[in-house]
Amino acid sequence: MGESREAFIRDVYQPYHQDVYQYCLYFTNNIEEANDLTQETFVKALHSIGSFQGKSSTRTWIISIARNTTIDFYRKRKFQRLLPEKWRREQPGDVVSPADLADKGADWEVLQLALSSLKKDYRQVVILRALKDFSVRETAEILGWTESKVRVTYHRALQKMKLSIGHDTEGVIFYEK
Repeated sequence: MGESREAFIRDVYQPYHQDVYQYCLYFTNNIEEANDLTQETFVKALHSIGSFQGKSSTRTWIISIARNTTIDFYRKRKFQRLLPEKWRREQPGDVVSPADLADKGADWEVLQLALSSLKKDYRQVVILRALKDFSVRETAEILGWTESKVRVTYHRALQKMKLSIGHDTEGVIFYEK
């Protein structure tokens, strides 16, 4: 068990921990809940690694487990909050000006409002495709959809978001209900 546990940590946990954590954080908007869901995802993955057949990539498989874990969490809790305090990974050593931080915070609020107004399927596909950069194929595998459904749903979600996000005459982004 020790060798297989080390292999799991090396091949699954280390490369995909951040992706799983961010995915969970996008859905919960709560650091503690995201940490708990991330841990639960990897516990489930460790227990089911023997049944992984390699029909999809390891990344797709682990994100599918994270998706199911977050869905179970919402079924139990019956509440829906969305998105983290940050929606982009910050690179170590990046220097961000106060003006950039203010703009990013304002844009973030608009994005959060727009995403939270979408129905669940639209939110999922936008998070996976736009925020997490999964391919159409990977998104289809994670969601258990056809690639065609991913494309159509993503297009519709973006159209819906465009209707609720606008720009004023000075280029400032705002949210309209």
